[in-house]
Amino acid sequence: MDNTATTISFAEILKTQTAAAHTALESLPLSESLMSPDLTIDSYTTYLCLMHDIVLDAEQNIFPVLKGVVPDLNERAKIKHIEADLDSLGKSYSSNEHPISEGLETITEGFAMGVFYVMEGSTLGGRIILKNVLKQLGLDENTGTSYFAGYKEKTGPMWKAFLETLLRYEAQNDNREEIIKGANYAFKSIYTHFSQK
Repeated sequence: MDNTATTISFAEILKTQTAAAHTALESLPLSESLMSPDLTIDSYTTYLCLMHDIVLDAEQNIFPVLKGVVPDLNERAKIKHIEADLDSLGKSYSSNEHPISEGLETITEGFAMGVFYVMEGSTLGGRIILKNVLKQLGLDENTGTSYFAGYKEKTGPMWKAFLETLLRYEAQNDNREEIIKGANYAFKSIYTHFSQK
């Protein structure tokens, strides 16, 4: 009973401790454009290109650290969806930028879990963004929107499963500060990457 109370409170602590960085990211013009009635295809593809850098970097440099921690890690890979979207929108894109891992000498499991918390949270939020993208750009769920479609009808259950994994991991390892540090780092790294464009 006490352990349950502790894990539930850590979910709230994590959300609270990352709220400022999360809000700052969502307040950027590029982020806000996704929910705007004035969303353009140019803004949308710019966002996808920047997320391509972030997701590819995470899958190459964060995912390997979590292989023994997140049981369904391979099912959560999303770079193929972004690349399919860009291709269907007629946008070719490649980059050598590493907005998440650049400058990190070591990546601990706890830190990586914090980064992954941000990535999975964005998948959950993407379902809300998807509605505006479909409405404003006239796309459909099979053309240029697979990244924001997330896990489709499994998005809610997949988020819940990840959160349970995260909370169980923190309870077993007692490394909440490292997880919070990784999550804030991810939010701030994405903020910096978006701000440069």
